[in-house]
Amino acid sequence: MTGYTRTDEKTGLTWRKSSYSGGEQGQCVEVAETPSAIHIRDTKDPDGPSLTLTPAGFNAFTRFASEFEV
Repeated sequence: MTGYTRTDEKTGLTWRKSSYSGGEQGQCVEVAETPSAIHIRDTKDPDGPSLTLTPAGFNAFTRFASEFEV
């Protein structure tokens, strides 16, 4: 995943926006990685809820999600 990065002052996490996000559809996500967790949030709502997964859980999630076409 490539795209822009920014550090959130509240959490100290460095968030990366997916290069697959963007355009005018509003389907944008960012991820922040730590050794024990992958954090996922909506780019448009950085103060909103986020999903936190273990690295293994994130790998399972992305394998599952890749099986669907949008």
